[in-house]
Amino acid sequence: MKEIIALLIMLFPGLLVAQSLEGAWKMTHQNGKPMTDVEYIKIIQDGYFAFGSKEVGTNKFVSAGGGEFIIKDNAYQETLDFFTIKPEVVGETTVFKLDLADKKMVISGKVQGQTLVEIWEKVGDRTDELTANWVITGRKRDGEISRSTPGARRTVKILSGGRFQWIAFNSATKEFMGTGGGTYTAQNGKYTESITFFSRDDSRVGASLEFDFEVIDGEWHHSGQSSTGNPIYEIWTRYKDAYTPIK
Repeated sequence: MKEIIALLIMLFPGLLVAQSLEGAWKMTHQNGKPMTDVEYIKIIQDGYFAFGSKEVGTNKFVSAGGGEFIIKDNAYQETLDFFTIKPEVVGETTVFKLDLADKKMVISGKVQGQTLVEIWEKVGDRTDELTANWVITGRKRDGEISRSTPGARRTVKILSGGRFQWIAFNSATKEFMGTGGGTYTAQNGKYTESITFFSRDDSRVGASLEFDFEVIDGEWHHSGQSSTGNPIYEIWTRYKDAYTPIK
């Protein structure tokens, strides 16, 4: 067995590291300072990452960012699709050094000429039938299903490690429309979200929403009532199957 693992590491080192990254992470330190006033949760799945942050105690939304990542030549590279703190850097790729040990991840590198060192602790690695990075491709209204092809303007929803985050953004214009996230369960056709941060309305933090769900031909059919009480029926497709980057 050890010989097989060693062979896999030699043949697919980046793949194995990427898989070990998948799940939910919480930042514990940034540049040596403990993160006590702001909570950062980062979800990594299917070559994509997203984070959301809020003030501890007030639940006030602070920031969000995310995009695609790759492991290349022993380096961890992130390319931003959205970033609320500094939208002008959307589309840029940053190369970091990555160290993993005992469910802790250290990311270090230079960002805009400044040294950045972050320590993240894994807070969830559970998987279920909805564990994936998704993008919305359809809605049902009045019994009719309408379809759309994700482009620069898209809504992504990433689920991994028992955490979820949705983000609406336009990667071409670098516009950010909103995000929210928290914990979830998906069992026996029932999908339940517990909101821990929401960029549009901090008062929604703590609310739980229950939906019906079904995976049909690999797509996630999601129905129920939105946070505003309006009926919804959404169809989500795996991001890697539905979105083709604009060249």
